[in-house]
Amino acid sequence: MYRIYLVEDEPNLNQVLASYLRNEGWEVEAFSDGGEARKAIGSRPHLWILDIMLPGVDGYQLIREIKADSEKLPVIFISARDADMDRVVGLELGSDDYLAKPFLPRELVIRTRKLLERIYGDRHEQAEAAAPSPVHLIAPYRIEEQARRVLDEQESCEMELTSKEFDLLVYFAAHAGQLMERGQVLDSVWGDDYYGSDRVVDDLVRRLRRKLPQLRLETVYGYGYRLVK
Repeated sequence: MYRIYLVEDEPNLNQVLASYLRNEGWEVEAFSDGGEARKAIGSRPHLWILDIMLPGVDGYQLIREIKADSEKLPVIFISARDADMDRVVGLELGSDDYLAKPFLPRELVIRTRKLLERIYGDRHEQAEAAAPSPVHLIAPYRIEEQARRVLDEQESCEMELTSKEFDLLVYFAAHAGQLMERGQVLDSVWGDDYYGSDRVVDDLVRRLRRKLPQLRLETVYGYGYRLVK
């Protein structure tokens, strides 16, 4: 199944487009804020559909970061602004297609299907191979991003985490072995519009350690944290 990430800040249009795309049998994750979408870049869907004008982080910045993470990952831009200028800038940044608002949702579906077929081919196996499965194995824990659940395979049970605890765990799992500074964690998990103390990271780490006692999450004093696989 193809995974598509849609980023559109207008609520009604977001819901309509997501519904049309899901009706094609695709798995769709819809975001209404650029900052939230930025956190999902590392999970690499098969396709991004980006509005350009977004709160927080705009589509131009998102595509730069998407292409930096995976240069060949396809992107469709949508915009209600100056169509010619946005089309040119989008192409320069690496977009694969462009739709100017207003457009029919069915047109987006058709363009999406054609782009997926062109990039990945018709076979389901090719599409699955193009994007890694969003599952992290940090023994004894199995972290399933799409289902948003954590399994203790040793005890054969599911762990109870809050939404933010899960987001933090996924972030560390995606960067296992790397030394992560508190500010990096704060920006990625809480977003760059968060203005509180970075000590909120320490509090959440303590809760995560308490709930997942076998998680080897090291403290590097004066700097941040590192998850050891």
